[in-house]
Amino acid sequence: MADMTDAPFCRTVKSLASPIIFREMVSSEAIIRGNQKTLNMTKIHKDEHLLIQQIFGKDPDTMAKAAKIIEEQFYPDGIDINMGCPVYKMISNFNGAALMKDPGLACRIVQKVKSTIAIPVSVKIRAGWSDPNECIEFVKSLESAGADLISIHGRTKVQAYSGKANWQVIAQAKKQVSIPVLANGDIFSADLALQALDQTKCDGVLIGRGALGNPWIFSQIEDTLCQKSLRPVSIQERVYIIKQHLNFHIQQYGPKSVIRFRKHLCWYLKGLPNIKNLRMKMVQVLTVEEVETILDELRSSFSTSSNNV
Repeated sequence: MADMTDAPFCRTVKSLASPIIFREMVSSEAIIRGNQKTLNMTKIHKDEHLLIQQIFGKDPDTMAKAAKIIEEQFYPDGIDINMGCPVYKMISNFNGAALMKDPGLACRIVQKVKSTIAIPVSVKIRAGWSDPNECIEFVKSLESAGADLISIHGRTKVQAYSGKANWQVIAQAKKQVSIPVLANGDIFSADLALQALDQTKCDGVLIGRGALGNPWIFSQIEDTLCQKSLRPVSIQERVYIIKQHLNFHIQQYGPKSVIRFRKHLCWYLKGLPNIKNLRMKMVQVLTVEEVETILDELRSSFSTSSNNV
């Protein structure tokens, strides 16, 4: 997810569990132009592996060149091609989900990237542009083009994030190909992850919004798959992980980047009871010290008898 699943977030997730990471997407055009900000976004910390770097674009040659640059400079474990983003800024330039409207171009991109790099190539798509059944034929074309794995979000581009993810159409698409398929959409808990796996028969699930403010979801899924009891997240652990994430964030972006971290704080605090005043303070923080002071206040505000959140 753009602006969210960066290296500090991914390192935080990896400190709690061992999922394969799909890093936030970067522009293929910016990569081949040598844009330093974009190149910095693709740097990988050793603790993040296994990690797949997502790229977007519409030109096969540009996509292939960008994938090669990333492969040679930053050593990801795979390249993911975004054909699922529904936002206007993307589709107005025929990036993201717009590529589902031109299967021929989509396949040429996969073929070119696949023939250029040595690491696996995966593709992130949606159920379709407007028809949720479009993905059923689309996945077959992507497999023929050389895709090693496909992730399917169970909504159309037209739906964006409204309505409910259609896991049934993901199940139908899964039957069409022999390569691994990941189910995506409306997976906000370990129980929902198991339901998605059961209903779609997919090889795994891809967690997006369900991980925002909840990096524990991956370890909870792992525990559930191993038939272990889920352990509630205590307020002490929540505060510890937020501070760790903040530390990773400052290491990457510097102390003046606390303002950028506010969005993560909002997600971490979402749903916690009786913290309206603390939440209002948190969205105004400017320094690491301010964040840590408020987090310490949060921890002390929860009694010992109700510290699981």
